[in-house]
Amino acid sequence: MKSLAIRLEEDTHAQLTMIAQLEELTISDAIRQAIESFIETKRANPQLAGRAEAVLAEIENDAAKRREAIVTLFGNDSSTPEPGSPMETKPQRSNRSKENEPAL
Repeated sequence: MKSLAIRLEEDTHAQLTMIAQLEELTISDAIRQAIESFIETKRANPQLAGRAEAVLAEIENDAAKRREAIVTLFGNDSSTPEPGSPMETKPQRSNRSKENEPAL
């Protein structure tokens, strides 16, 4: 489970606290329910689904280019690296900062 900190205006917090109390929920549970409802609403949005398809196509295109670069570098179209090859070892994590990564 992930942890998330948010900032709320005082009156919004007071209203949320009151709703949670009236519904006999913790504030965390009330927020969790609201987020789940938000996600379900967005999931049904055809415009968002179209944008998600475009992002998936972009990811697939980028993966194909990277795959092609590896094949060009190592001349191996196999998905399993040969023993002793540089591809046999696990890739190292990049030290590149996250702010240089494209937003999805």
